[in-house]
Amino acid sequence: MDLKKIQRVYFVGIGGIGMSAIARFFNENGVKVSGYDRTETALTRQLSAEGMQIHYTDDANLVDPQASLVVYTPAIPPTHAELKWYREKGYEVVKRSDVLQEITRELFAITVAGTHGKTTISTMISHILRHSGYGCNAFLGGISVNYDRNFWSSEKQVAVIEADEYDRSFLKLSPDIAVLTAMDADHLDIYGTEKDMQEAFIQYTKNIKPNGTLIAREGLQRAKDLQGDNKLWYSLQSFTANAYATNIRIQQGGYVYDVVQQNWSLKDVVLPIGGMHNIENSVAAITVAQLLGISDDAIKAAVADFKGIRRRFEYVINNDHQVFIDDYAHHPEELRALISSALALFPGKKCTVVFQPHLYTRTRDLADGFAESLALADEVILLPIYPARELPIEGVNSEMIANRIKGKPVQILQPAEVLDWLKSNTAPLFITAGAGDIDQLKEPAKKILEAI
Repeated sequence: MDLKKIQRVYFVGIGGIGMSAIARFFNENGVKVSGYDRTETALTRQLSAEGMQIHYTDDANLVDPQASLVVYTPAIPPTHAELKWYREKGYEVVKRSDVLQEITRELFAITVAGTHGKTTISTMISHILRHSGYGCNAFLGGISVNYDRNFWSSEKQVAVIEADEYDRSFLKLSPDIAVLTAMDADHLDIYGTEKDMQEAFIQYTKNIKPNGTLIAREGLQRAKDLQGDNKLWYSLQSFTANAYATNIRIQQGGYVYDVVQQNWSLKDVVLPIGGMHNIENSVAAITVAQLLGISDDAIKAAVADFKGIRRRFEYVINNDHQVFIDDYAHHPEELRALISSALALFPGKKCTVVFQPHLYTRTRDLADGFAESLALADEVILLPIYPARELPIEGVNSEMIANRIKGKPVQILQPAEVLDWLKSNTAPLFITAGAGDIDQLKEPAKKILEAI
């Protein structure tokens, strides 16, 4: 695949967050881009406004017969009519990970992998590189609030890529700098066991280019098996790591702290977003920036200007009497970090969490962990499971989590019922979390809470 020779690309599933970033990459490089997605969204409307032709009916008569490359997402079933047509006609049909593989071969690649934090860290790195004038091509798994985009281009031959572990796609990447955040059990429908998943992350580090660098979170299981000619360990506050934060102070829903490395420190870093885990994420991003030679002042200015990612500890409302946080958290450890950080930032406020479980398999495998994390809140509202690509599994439902939460009020509601509940209940610290369509509650819930 020679990316420079491609003139027309067709995307099957163009509206996905990762797919749309690659579509924008081709579009901004003068390639004719078109594609299909199941439903129109704000993101697909943006893509259309940028000149891409998109339709929402699975119809082989609507595809681009002149496409020199067809890119599809693993979420698309093999029975999809358009995908079948292209395959039967002998077109070059690849996953988005195949495109990213070529990009990492051609550019200096910084990739961020792990079961938590990869979207935030990759966006932080990309923002620091852009804000400082260093420059990069950013391929992100979330929408940067600073730029309202999940992709931007640069003449600088550097790419920052969120490395997705789903279906092992990240194993195709060849990074110069590889960040590894966590190796917790997830996607067991793909990997089978936690050990097999850990093996995949170890393989990810084996793909680092010669003389490349691994920047990994201290305390990972099987850390001794991780590869890389150069290794750096980062942490929130562990003095034994190569990079860590210290002297942390809360300030206006965010933090001020110092980042310390051997023979180097950055004093009074201001991070204007919430979540102690985001301090740790920033330590990883700052370590990358410092490795690239970006000046201390430029790093500090960029971090202070970082507005976060949509649905990553996103403040929908933040004032003296009402805080509303929306987050993508869909794993027990992410929920734990989200809720504990919110409670620390806003002590004394009654905390209500509305959580939508994502996938039947994840709910089945991690129900105990979900219950333990959600029990940190004062009260819990569960939505029905969001199935995404899965069919129902008998006996697996939101009641599995609800029945495991002890000593806290728990109820299972439909989205419309949550809005009715809000109209007649107080929720001074209100959190919505999940990776499904729970974000559709954000705007109507915001209107209700602002009117109270």
